[in-house]
Amino acid sequence: MKKSKLFLVSLTSIMAMLLLSGCENNMVVFNPEGPIARQILELINFSIALMLLVTVVVFGLFGFIVWKYREKKDNMDYEPPEEHGSTVLEIIWTVIPILIIVALTIPTVKTIYAIDEVPKGYENDEPLVINVTSADWKWIFSYPEQGIETVNYVNIPEDRPIDFRLTSAGTMQSFWIPALAGQKYTMAKAETQLYLVADNPGSYVGKNTNFNGQGYAGMEFEVLSQTQKDFDQWIQDVKETAPKMTLEEYEKMLEPSHLGRKTFSNTHLEWVDHSDPHSKNYTNPEMYDRGHGWPGKIFEDKDNYKNKDGNNESSNHENNEDMNHKESETEDSHGGDHSGH
Repeated sequence: MKKSKLFLVSLTSIMAMLLLSGCENNMVVFNPEGPIARQILELINFSIALMLLVTVVVFGLFGFIVWKYREKKDNMDYEPPEEHGSTVLEIIWTVIPILIIVALTIPTVKTIYAIDEVPKGYENDEPLVINVTSADWKWIFSYPEQGIETVNYVNIPEDRPIDFRLTSAGTMQSFWIPALAGQKYTMAKAETQLYLVADNPGSYVGKNTNFNGQGYAGMEFEVLSQTQKDFDQWIQDVKETAPKMTLEEYEKMLEPSHLGRKTFSNTHLEWVDHSDPHSKNYTNPEMYDRGHGWPGKIFEDKDNYKNKDGNNESSNHENNEDMNHKESETEDSHGGDHSGH
């Protein structure tokens, strides 16, 4: 009996430590700041409640059976009768898991379809379209209607639907703003769509949740929700004061690196749309530093943006396996610039 009490006390202490250890964590998902995030939280809460119910029932039955049928002095020689199975029990423990899966599937499917549309109550509001382009390791936000572009931050008006059009200039990433919406993948030569609404003015963190090399952990951006008046003023200020971006600057920006914030009074959409299936590939595999000075095999890419005439001019990579270490370091000198990321 004393051992049982000691076990229960220990188990309670461990559970308390596990729960209290997360008290200082900023669990943004459980503090939604928009209708899309609230729908996701409702699904999470429902799933947790259902799983807790299953867990309590299973462990309760487990404890009851172990206690009821434990070995005692008066049943030391007990031999249970031979059992040939029970059709009723077989049906019960087959149907119950099916019902649990159905109970999880129905709200999950409903939520998935619901968050792919403009949130309820905003159907008559015109969404603000923002093109999002991911690159190693930065986020590029283009405002096609306003004709401006930002890097590693995005400003949006409060209480207005935002229509993010997501694509990638190279490797696949995952776009996520925990306080406002779920995550969506960004892929080259393809486009995904994400709607969200911010209830109030505020600053929110966005990040990449898909591993895509050394710098992915620092691939974050700020979402600044403003009043419509402040947002309009910001747009006007950018148009009047921000510099124009050139094609050469944009191509340099796509190279693997970490950048600070940048603002431009034009967009890269006048040169390239990375969601177009026929667009060039904007990757620089020779610039990735793997930490050991040897770039590995680099394959030919006839659609690479560096091949201006459409032919593969990167013949220096054809026999990469035969290059000596010194030649590799010379041709791939850009990789060293990013070795710290």
